[in-house]
Amino acid sequence: MPELPVDAAKFAGMSDEQKQSFPRRVVIGEELSEQQIKAMPQMISTDSHVMEPDELWREIPKSLQEHLPKVPFRNSPPGATDPHLRLQDQDTDGVAAEILFPNYGMALFGIDSIDTQQEAFKVYNDWMHDFCQADPKRLYGSPLISVYDIKGAIKEMHRGHDMGLKGAMIWQVPDPRLPFTSEHYEPFWAACAEAKAPVVCHILTGHSYIKGGQKGGVLGLKDATNVKTNDSANTLFDFIFSGAFDRHPNLRLLLAESEIGWLPFLLQQWDYYFERFRKDRAMPINRKPSEIFQEHVYGTFLEDYVGTRFFPWWGEKNCMWSNDYPHFNMTFPHSRQVVEYHLKGLTDERRNRLTRDNAIQLFGLDL
Repeated sequence: MPELPVDAAKFAGMSDEQKQSFPRRVVIGEELSEQQIKAMPQMISTDSHVMEPDELWREIPKSLQEHLPKVPFRNSPPGATDPHLRLQDQDTDGVAAEILFPNYGMALFGIDSIDTQQEAFKVYNDWMHDFCQADPKRLYGSPLISVYDIKGAIKEMHRGHDMGLKGAMIWQVPDPRLPFTSEHYEPFWAACAEAKAPVVCHILTGHSYIKGGQKGGVLGLKDATNVKTNDSANTLFDFIFSGAFDRHPNLRLLLAESEIGWLPFLLQQWDYYFERFRKDRAMPINRKPSEIFQEHVYGTFLEDYVGTRFFPWWGEKNCMWSNDYPHFNMTFPHSRQVVEYHLKGLTDERRNRLTRDNAIQLFGLDL
C-alpha cells in the first residue's frame, strides 16, 4: 500500500523556515488520480483541533495564571491558529467542515484549580467563537465545560450555544471524587439532552495518565495504547451502566479520537456478561449495552484499518471520520486517499454516512 508523505509545502501560509523543521510523517492511502480526488464528495471531520495563542491565557486573572500547566507542543501549521488559512487547508484536503477542539485547553481539564479551569474555559470559548466567525458554516467549535459546578456548567454550555458553538466538551477521565456514575451529573445530562447537545469526551482530558506527563521507554507505549483505550472503555461503561441514557433518551455521547476497533468486541463482551449476570443480580439497565450504544453513542476513526473492517455490518450510524488536524497524526493533505483506503468497497450511501451525514445529524450542522 502506498506511503504518502505529509508535504509541509501544502500548508497555507507556512514559511520556508517552518517547512524545514516541520515533523516528517507518511500516511497509508490509495493512489488516486486528480480526477478521482475531485470526484469525491467533501467530508466533515468530527475531531480536529486549533492551537490557541499563548497570549489567550493571559486574559484570565493574574492570580490564577500560576496554576496553568506547562505543556510542550510540536510545530503546528499556521492554519491551527489562523482561521482564514485553516479554510484554505480545508479546501486543499477536500474538507467541507470541521468540529474543533482545543490543543492546550485539553490539559486544563486535569488541573486542580477549579477557579482557573472555569475562567480559562470561558476565555477559550469566547476565542473559539471569534475563530469560527471566519466561516460559521465550516468551522464549528465545541465549548469547554467545567463540571465541578453543575449549575455553572449548564449556564456556560448555553452561553456557548448562544455563540454558535456545538455540543459540550467535558473531561474523559473525571476527578476521582466525581465519577460519571455519580448523581452529580444528572442535571447536566438533562440539560444536554434537552438542548440536543452531544457530550464530547476526548482522549487525554481530565485526570488521566497524561496528567503526570509522558513516561519513557516501553511504559510510555503502554500508556499510549493500553491505558488510553482503557480510559475510553471505562468512560463508555459508566455512561451505559449508570443508566444515564435510559433516564435521558435524547442524551448522546461522542468518544473523540478513541478510534473504533475495540468497540464491537467490548460491546459483545458486555452483552454476554449482562445477560449472564442479570439472572442473579440487579442491573441498572434493562437493555443490552450494544442496543444502548447503537442509539446513543458515537466514535471517531482516523487511521483504524482494523476498525473499519467492521463497517459492512457494524457502526454505519455510530462512527464518523476525523482528520486530527493539526496534530502529528493528521491525514492532511491526503485525507481522501486515506479514506479511500479505509472505506473502499462500501456503498456511496454508507461512505457518505461515515464521512459527513452522521456528523451533520449529531451536531445539527447547517452547511
